[in-house]
Amino acid sequence: MAALGGDGLRLLSVSRPERQPESAALGSPGPGLCCWVSVFSCLSLACSYVGSLYVWKSELPRDHPAVIKRRFTSVLVVSSLSPLCVLLWRELTGIQPGTSLLTLMGFRLEGIFPAALLPLLLTMILFLGPLMQLSLDCPCDLADGLKVVLAPRSWARCLTDMRWLRNQVIAPLTEELVFRACMLPMLAPCMGLGPAVFTCPLFFGVAHFHHIIEQLRFRQSSVGSIFLSAAFQFSYTAVFGAYTAFLFIRTGATKFLLPQSLRQAEPGPSAW
Repeated sequence: MAALGGDGLRLLSVSRPERQPESAALGSPGPGLCCWVSVFSCLSLACSYVGSLYVWKSELPRDHPAVIKRRFTSVLVVSSLSPLCVLLWRELTGIQPGTSLLTLMGFRLEGIFPAALLPLLLTMILFLGPLMQLSLDCPCDLADGLKVVLAPRSWARCLTDMRWLRNQVIAPLTEELVFRACMLPMLAPCMGLGPAVFTCPLFFGVAHFHHIIEQLRFRQSSVGSIFLSAAFQFSYTAVFGAYTAFLFIRTGATKFLLPQSLRQAEPGPSAW
């Protein structure tokens, strides 16, 4: 080696093949293309979710039981197929090939009790003000209120109310599945955990703009009031979406959302 001199060493260093990144060696697309695939996949999910609400042609308002039942069907179909979008995204990008789909979406038994109880406690503290206001405005005392809440007849009446089922069961479950469990695993490897927390809720907030169509159609208010209401709804749904995305990541999804190389570069839990 020494006999070759400096030129020979430079020749060897040039001729030696450089080690390619793991993603390039596996034939995976570059980071820029991965980001575009992730954003397009999230946009497709959001459009599919909102579009499923309008596959049924009806002259009835959205709160009519017949309309709600039809939308239940289409939304449940789209939501059940949404994990396939994550699976296709993983095949196209080659990210997290060894992680199961359910684990990647946050469905696992490890740490399930603190992951369920601590966010519930934090959310109760967050809504402590409105809960106290409701308790003060309620004409009955605490004992009578508990009797109403725990009465089987009261729950049976709720379960037969289509609006209650939509607002309290179907909409929250399907929205969290599509806009959180499916979108965050695709956005976090592309842009990191912090930006993903604030980017993912934008899809969730924009998806609520479709209410403008029905409000204008049935002339429920003035045009200015309708758009002002839509802007306000976008604001608080985006903020609450960022909160739920933060909970999704803080309950142990970090080690599954990021590849090993990005995982080492992410700040520890104390930085959050």
